[in-house]
Amino acid sequence: MTTVIKAPGEASAERSGGAGRTGERGGRRSEGVVLNVFSHGFLVLWAIMIVLPLIWLALGSFKTDAQIGGSALSWPSNWNFDAFGRAWNKGIGGYFAHTLIVLVFSVPLTMLFGSMAAYVLARYPFRGNRVIYYFFVSGAMFPVFLALVPLFFMVKRFDMLNTYQGLILVYVAYSMPFTVFFMHSFFRTLPTAIHEAAVIDGASDTRIFFQVMLPMAKPGLISVGIFNVLGQWNQYILPAVLMQPQTSADPERYMLTQGLIQLQYQMGYETDLPVLFAGATIAIIPMLAVYLSFQRQIQAGLTSATLK
Repeated sequence: MTTVIKAPGEASAERSGGAGRTGERGGRRSEGVVLNVFSHGFLVLWAIMIVLPLIWLALGSFKTDAQIGGSALSWPSNWNFDAFGRAWNKGIGGYFAHTLIVLVFSVPLTMLFGSMAAYVLARYPFRGNRVIYYFFVSGAMFPVFLALVPLFFMVKRFDMLNTYQGLILVYVAYSMPFTVFFMHSFFRTLPTAIHEAAVIDGASDTRIFFQVMLPMAKPGLISVGIFNVLGQWNQYILPAVLMQPQTSADPERYMLTQGLIQLQYQMGYETDLPVLFAGATIAIIPMLAVYLSFQRQIQAGLTSATLK
């Protein structure tokens, strides 16, 4: 058995090295704590900035004009739903129905066409594949207001101004770039072995897409679908340009965002702020419910592409 005798200098060097590593770990731990405190504090501040205006808006629906003008942060003295009833009767109900009719068709069509295009671009290499893909991606970077004038005359030429089908087609085209971009990345992460097994079994390309690949992409479909619902529900500039009555006999088919502005115009010099607050609350509640209901699915869809 051999005993190694170290010189005093070597022993002290080892002790200093160990102390240095301990100090380094302690420094990294303190930096991590500071970073966590900063990130959590920023998230808390961001949540307060989002939640407080929503609470203030909802509480304003139960107040009177005098209470809203007197103190914005005071609690309502009388909790009743009269403002919601007045807002619904003044047109919010019709605007809500118009928006719902458009989204029932525009969102599924966007998801169908966007997923089909993204799947082909992600799984089938062919000449011009990247050109078409970058063409779709460039559409997401193109500001919509730059295309309003040609878009207006194009829709007018097809006699689709102030029609549901015209706005549905525009919404589909407007949402396609982001849908293709998102689903393209998702389809590329799906395992190739399953696709090859389906081909060996004799399945057609259409059957592979609808019965094999599309169900596997369900998390991504839910995520991008929620984003499309939120974006199309809150859209204002496109309905404001395309959904205006063209003649006196043409019925009003205002969307919900237009309806809130129209509700303010109808009041004229009269002030009924609780009705405006109630109308805005009615417009927010469905989207808030949708997001809270599918929050986990959205997170799963956004993270699954990076975890695979």
